[in-house]
Amino acid sequence: MQEKIRLKKELGLTEAVLCGIGIILGAGIYVLIGETAGLAGNALWLSFLFATTVAAFTGLSYAELSSMYPKAGAEFEYTKHAFGRMPGFVVGWMTIIAGIVSASAVALGFGGYLFNLSPLIGLPQIPVVLAAILLIILCSLIVFIGIKQSAIIAIVFTLIEAFGLILIIFIGLPFIGSVDLMEMPLGLTGVLSGAALIFFAFLGFEEMVRMSEETKNAEKTIPKALMLAIIITAIIYILVGITVVSVIPWQELAVSSAPLALVAEKILGSSGGLLLSVIALFSTSNTVLLILLATSRIVFGIGEDKEFPNIVARIHPKTQTPYIAIILVMVIAIAFALVQDISFIANATDFLLFAIFIAINLAVVYLRVKEPETKRAFRIPLNIKNIPVLPFLGVISCVALITHIEFTVILLATGMVFLGIIFFDATHRMFKRSAKA
Repeated sequence: MQEKIRLKKELGLTEAVLCGIGIILGAGIYVLIGETAGLAGNALWLSFLFATTVAAFTGLSYAELSSMYPKAGAEFEYTKHAFGRMPGFVVGWMTIIAGIVSASAVALGFGGYLFNLSPLIGLPQIPVVLAAILLIILCSLIVFIGIKQSAIIAIVFTLIEAFGLILIIFIGLPFIGSVDLMEMPLGLTGVLSGAALIFFAFLGFEEMVRMSEETKNAEKTIPKALMLAIIITAIIYILVGITVVSVIPWQELAVSSAPLALVAEKILGSSGGLLLSVIALFSTSNTVLLILLATSRIVFGIGEDKEFPNIVARIHPKTQTPYIAIILVMVIAIAFALVQDISFIANATDFLLFAIFIAINLAVVYLRVKEPETKRAFRIPLNIKNIPVLPFLGVISCVALITHIEFTVILLATGMVFLGIIFFDATHRMFKRSAKA
């Protein structure tokens, strides 16, 4: 009997942390920081702080669950064990949509930076959508080639994008203290709306758990990597938030298509703006690469559990990557890129993620009661009779941010969830009929 082909375990703690930082940095900081400044004003840093808090509460829940079930199916596996197969499938479905849509949004951000940069370096301007599609195809090819190759490219790109943000902080230090950092043009509502939007910049910490089957000693490595990635990126984000409004008035940031490049240009001249625009290309492309990697893994995980057609769980014998899942994710991401509205796409992604995070926080609490004896390499601190307190704060903070998302966005995202329920019901009816036959 032929041995089953499995995903290759290549990642250690360093690679996992750097991949996590790579997914998080760039997902929104280069693309959405201007729009967030328009909502939060000089209190932009406070929007980052609120978003960090939500990420930290939910990150702890992911850390505990990933130490219990180190599987590529991640959110699907966690909620399936807690609440059953249908809720697990719906959460997995939402996770896939959020991943694909966020990859499309960031790819459009890449296209915007490339469009603005091309005349400065003597290249013809490529339409934003076409550039986004080409990036999605290229990143999908890299993901297909292998996890090790994807990780090496991601690590190099992560170092480049981190350098860009640290450069912004460094050159902006002399300006800090020049503005009132508590100035909120729309009050606390604006800050919370900004937090709901810029939360998109924290996308990635939840993607890390989907690399569990390709990580060595995943039960211990993934929880450590997850928390380290959140802490490091949070510090960078808050410092960037303070710096940018100190250098450029928030009103100007709000209308800029390349806000961080604008900051660098003011201090370093045109060469600084050019440098940040180039770094933004690395940053956004790195995020697309890693989101496509993680999303293809959850598609593979659900397919392996036979909730998707089994074809998506096929692994290529040479590359040891789930090639059908990679192709499927690529095609749908290209379709979403045609929508073109980055802010709308980002908010739709955030709503789905907030709903997923509510489910994940509740799952970790319920499993403490349902499966108290299950081995946990990581346990959330602050417990009352074995029940963790912080996941409840995670649920409350997610609900608070959901209330600041536009109703039309919530309606669209809810429609996507109902499509998942219909798909689950239809496939199970089909399997029942085939079993009777």
